[in-house]
Amino acid sequence: MRHFRSVQTIRADQALTREGWREDVRITIGDDGRIAAVETGMASGRHEPDGIRVGILLPSPVNLHSHSFQRAMSGLSERRGPSGRDSFWTWRETMYRFVDVLTPDDAQAIAAFVQMEMLEAGYAGVAEFHYLHHQPDGAPYADIAEMSARIASAAAATGIGLTLLPVLYEQGGCDGRPLGAGQRRFGNDPERFGRLFEKAGKALAGLPRDARIGVAPHSLRAVSREGLAFAAALAPNAPIHIHAAEQVGEVEEVETGLGARPVSYLLDNLGVDGRWCLIHCTQMERRETEGLARTGAVAGLCPITESSLGDGIFDGRAWLDASGRFGVGSDSNIRISLAEELRTLEYSQRLRDRARAVLADERRSTGRVLFEEAVKGGAQAAGREAGAIAPGMLADLVALDGECIDLVGKQGDTVLDTFLFAGDSAMVSEVWSAGRHVVRRGRHVEHETIVEAYRKTMSGLGERL
Repeated sequence: MRHFRSVQTIRADQALTREGWREDVRITIGDDGRIAAVETGMASGRHEPDGIRVGILLPSPVNLHSHSFQRAMSGLSERRGPSGRDSFWTWRETMYRFVDVLTPDDAQAIAAFVQMEMLEAGYAGVAEFHYLHHQPDGAPYADIAEMSARIASAAAATGIGLTLLPVLYEQGGCDGRPLGAGQRRFGNDPERFGRLFEKAGKALAGLPRDARIGVAPHSLRAVSREGLAFAAALAPNAPIHIHAAEQVGEVEEVETGLGARPVSYLLDNLGVDGRWCLIHCTQMERRETEGLARTGAVAGLCPITESSLGDGIFDGRAWLDASGRFGVGSDSNIRISLAEELRTLEYSQRLRDRARAVLADERRSTGRVLFEEAVKGGAQAAGREAGAIAPGMLADLVALDGECIDLVGKQGDTVLDTFLFAGDSAMVSEVWSAGRHVVRRGRHVEHETIVEAYRKTMSGLGERL
């Protein structure tokens, strides 16, 4: 594990704390990577020999849904297929062909690169929905958790806060058909998955104490009833993530195979609660939206990927009206941008409703609602003790450059509105993950090394594709 230097104090001209916006704030970080103190109204100009001064300090969110290897697919799936109509299902075939050429070294270099991009975009952590387990023919590696260990090694190199979510993937559809050629690397029965899960947990041993493990039954299409129950019981206090209600075709298949729509089936049969994160949820009916919100589960939204794949539009206004919790993830990693992810979420609501500021509420601007809710929901979904600038929380923090031309003179909620609707990752100046100072002046501290390894990997992949 690389040692990332940690500052002990951060001075901010303005910061979004648990109590709201405050000026002249001093944050003290303990040796355990947690916030030890938050002081406001501090006199400016005081010398802090072991600290750093920033313009705008925010709590940093977790990227709650990532398939890291898909980052290397960017640009490879934008041609129309022979049917004349492209869709999620034809995109999936491209992904299956791509995954067959990846080696463990490739997977590690790609994961490190995408984690670096996430940190430079302002995310402090990632929940990696990890289903690339085996060799191309489906045979396990000598270490059954080899590929999980590669994700952990990438996190050791980048310093990102990792929640690893090994995925159970049993079957090719609700009818129990065998896995197809492109799915063999994903497949396990429950017994073998239990062994993989145990070894994956051990692979995290070399990471900092904030690393977590959870479990991810892939979807109702890809797991049996027995497998779903097994996965849910495997880690009683850990996060559980599942793809749900992403595509119309998926909803129809689950209705035919299980007798209920995906979200309805989960609500009726699995005891969904605050440990759960349902990814996408773009095909929910109103009763499902309200029922899921009542459970305290997190809706894991991936607006850029959902737009790319033509999934549909999540009903954000109804979800918030039902006191639902949400976070955002980059999923296929076609583009890593915290600002754009949240902007795309709000713009999808505006296009559907032909309205503006759809997700704003009576006391918070659109940008603040988007940012604060994504921070809280992401931390919950990752099982991460973060989500606010407050004593006792992990020091997951992101600083914006207050001298950036679009942020000059901006205060309070207007800062977030500007960042999300007029800005991008160029506004991010510093990032801390559990106190680890991993991004400085807008660049990851190991940027060049990580980029060079990724460059070599992409060159090799180009020869194999």
